[in-house]
Parts: sequence; C-alpha cells; structure tokens
Amino acid sequence: MKLKKRKITASITNKLLKPFYFLAALVLFCSHDLYIKLETYFLEPNQEAVLNLYNGTFEKSDNTIARDRMLDASIVSHGNRVAINPEQWQDQDSTITKLTFNTGDAGTYVAGVSTKARNIELTAEKFNKYLKSDGVLDMLKQRTADSLLDQDVVENYQKHVKAIYQVGDVKTDDWKTVLGYPIEFVPMANPYEKHTGEQLDVQLLLDGKPLANQLIFADAVKGAHAHSHDENTHKHSHEDKTHSHEHSHDDGDHSHEHSSSTSEAHSHEHKHKGEVHSHKHGHDTNEHKHSHNAEEEKPHSHTSGQQLRTNDKGIVTVDLPEDGIYYLRTIHMTRVADSDELTHRSKWATLTFEVSHAHNADTHTHNHDRDHEDGIPIWMFILGSVAFIGVLFFIFRKKDS
Repeated sequence: MKLKKRKITASITNKLLKPFYFLAALVLFCSHDLYIKLETYFLEPNQEAVLNLYNGTFEKSDNTIARDRMLDASIVSHGNRVAINPEQWQDQDSTITKLTFNTGDAGTYVAGVSTKARNIELTAEKFNKYLKSDGVLDMLKQRTADSLLDQDVVENYQKHVKAIYQVGDVKTDDWKTVLGYPIEFVPMANPYEKHTGEQLDVQLLLDGKPLANQLIFADAVKGAHAHSHDENTHKHSHEDKTHSHEHSHDDGDHSHEHSSSTSEAHSHEHKHKGEVHSHKHGHDTNEHKHSHNAEEEKPHSHTSGQQLRTNDKGIVTVDLPEDGIYYLRTIHMTRVADSDELTHRSKWATLTFEVSHAHNADTHTHNHDRDHEDGIPIWMFILGSVAFIGVLFFIFRKKDS
C-alpha cells in the first residue's frame, strides 16, 4: 500500500515538475558567447559609463560571470594596463555583469576579460548541433570525414574577449595592445580612424602567433551613437532578431551544465500562397510555436553576418557598410589525443567596437543656410550693408553742410 502511494506521489511530482525540467533544458542548451558591451563606444572624458558583460548573444545575456572565473579583467589607456577590481563588478537581474566606471582622459581605450578553462560533457547529437549552430564547421567536417559523428565528447573551453572604445577626440595607439590572451583579435588600424563604408583589417592571434585559415564571423547592430538622417537619404535599421540555441557553454554561477534532456525542438517550413511559413514544435506539450507571417520571425544564429577566413598572416578584412556596433567572434577547436578525460579543446574570442560616418562637408549638410541669405553669400551681404551705410552717411553729411 505504501509503495503504491509512493508511486502515485512520484507520478504527480513528475507531472508538476515537467515544465520546469523543460525550461531548465532550454537554459542548458543555449550556447553562450561572451562580449564586452557598452551602450555606445563613443564616450566623453571623465564621464560615468557602464561596461556590460553579455554571456549569451550580443543582444541578450543569459547569466552573469562568477568573479573567480575571471583570470584577467583590465583596461588599457595611454600605455598603461590597469586591473579591474573584482569588487567593482555588480550583477543585474542574474543575467548581466556590470562595471560602472569613470572614463578618464581622452584617448582610445581597450578593455579585456579572460576566463578560466572549464569542461563540459556533450552527447554526440548535442555536440554536432553545436558545431553547426556556432559555426565550428571545420571540426564538424573533420568529424564527418573520420566517421565520429556518433561519439560523445568532453570539451575543455575558455573565453577571451576585448572591446575598443573612444573617449573624446584624441586618438591614441592603445588599440594595438596585445593582452596576451590564449586567443585574441588585434585590429591592424585604429577602428576610430575608420568610417562607415570603409574596411578594417583585424588579425587573430593564437598563443601570440597569427592563426591562419580560421573561420570568423562579423556582424553589427545599430548603436545609440548612430546618427539619424532624412528618411530619403539615409536608412540604418536592424530588425529584431530571434535566437535559437542548442547547448550551453556557461561561464556563470550555474551548475547544471552536465544535465541532459530529451526535450528537443525541431522546425520546418512550407510555402502557402507564395509566402514562407515557419513552424516550431517542441517534444513537450508546453511548447508549440506557429507563424504565418514571413516578417514576424527572422531567425538569427551565431553565424549571421559576414563569414570570413583568415589569410596566412591571420588577417581578415571586415566590411563596415553602416553606422553601428560591430562584433567579431570565433571558436578555435582542436581534438585532444593525449588525454583520458578530454576529447576536444576550444578557445573562444570576441571583439567589439563602434563605427560612425565621417564628419565632413560631404557627409553632413546640417543647416548651412545660416551662411546664405536668399542665395547670397553672407560676406557679400555684410559688405553691401557697410557700403550702403557709407553712402547714406555721405548723403546726410552733404545735406548738413
């Protein structure tokens, strides 16, 4: 009798907790890129600013970063590298790690964060999906060629991220600083001497040496510093993006990395009256998404934007087609043959900066009508006025005499 009651209680408990298991699975199987993000990367000297660590996607952070996970957190300016006091970091809503700071003197600054390595166990299916969704396509190709797609893995991963921001109008050479991270992006020119419509060469270093033939993704979002113009001459718009993720590389305080779940989603598309319709079905009864609006859902993945590959010198050329905040990301992964515990090792890197258009007469019209009166240059108007006053003065003086 007691055993029967226990079975009934367990059954009820499982039903009640099933939705929570599903939500946990969604958190678990979300990949986490790490970015240093500011509202704008154009700042004024000695102003209060906020630096955010986004652990998830560039648009949405899923969790904070534990302080003991940070091997390095520092800011470089005017040739000096200063470590960030761990006590300065604050957590917001258990999703974003924030740093409130004073910008200091004018110059080009570099901020960097490097995290400790951590292991994660993944089934073969989850690992293969992660390689595809996060753009680790070389490893996916290698697993396919070696007939290893059915093998589970234990991956050792670490993340190393940088941001370059501009304070005031003074440009300094700190943008070229190499922080010495296991993997890092280093621009070949000051991003703040580049403008919309130009290009920027960026070098990728692995253990201090140029990394050739590495796949890199570059994308951009509209920044708070972006200029607004007449709708007929300038358009800088970014549609809202939805995200789909399959696994977790979580650097925060969460401890459920090695959990597993059978609740996996799948999607398909069909055409109806010339429009593409997307469907998403979860294997849990609580998840079912269906859309018949082609503009409503625009999926975004970690491989959106420009897909680039480094040359022999580890350099890629990034197009800067519009005003906005640009972010580069890459994952360098290798197989581990001399370990009983690990099967793979990965090193993640991101770089963020902002680009604006050139401030000159060709790109800004502003209100130059102040320099003209009815099409007449203002200097001619002033000269004519002086001459007219002189003539009047001469006439009245002649009458008085």
